[in-house]
Amino acid sequence: MDGYQKRTEKKKENIRKAALELFSEFGIEKVTISEIAKKANVSPVTIYNYFGSKDDLVKHVISHSFNEAIEKQKALIESDMPFPEKIKKLIFEKAAYIETLNHEFLMKVISSDPEIQTVVDNIYKKSIPIMVNLFEEGKREGYIDPNISNETILMYVNLFKQAMNQFQFSDVPEKNSQLTKEFGQLFFYGLLNKK
Repeated sequence: MDGYQKRTEKKKENIRKAALELFSEFGIEKVTISEIAKKANVSPVTIYNYFGSKDDLVKHVISHSFNEAIEKQKALIESDMPFPEKIKKLIFEKAAYIETLNHEFLMKVISSDPEIQTVVDNIYKKSIPIMVNLFEEGKREGYIDPNISNETILMYVNLFKQAMNQFQFSDVPEKNSQLTKEFGQLFFYGLLNKK
């Protein structure tokens, strides 16, 4: 990648980041291309040249964010990290981009726009084979009962992940650490006392 391409990619990334922050804070309808351009330190024309309309920019920003998350998930799953650590990271550690997102904003946009819903559904479908590979690894290594279907495991993981995303953490780091540890205990062993 030459210098021009690097500068172009950097501008696009700044635009995506600025748009996501503004959309999350104020909602799509209230944010203008001019405001995004100002925050990204580019001209409005640059945004139109790179992304087209505001609607196209919204779709691109959401699609890019989800694709980025899938790539990080894939890298984690394909790493040499022990299986239990992979599961803990996938469920209990929010990706950095999640921290900047307004969850209500995302859900509202996804549920109100069929095109964005389709984009998100397609990205989710890409993540399923990645997760199935992880489950198969867990079965081979004896961490997961081989008699449990991958579909059931996927539902189980999603339940825990949704709960963790909606959970209101304390301002006290020690309390959060304890809650995360207990949640991990429930995930791996249920309510039964570990032998």
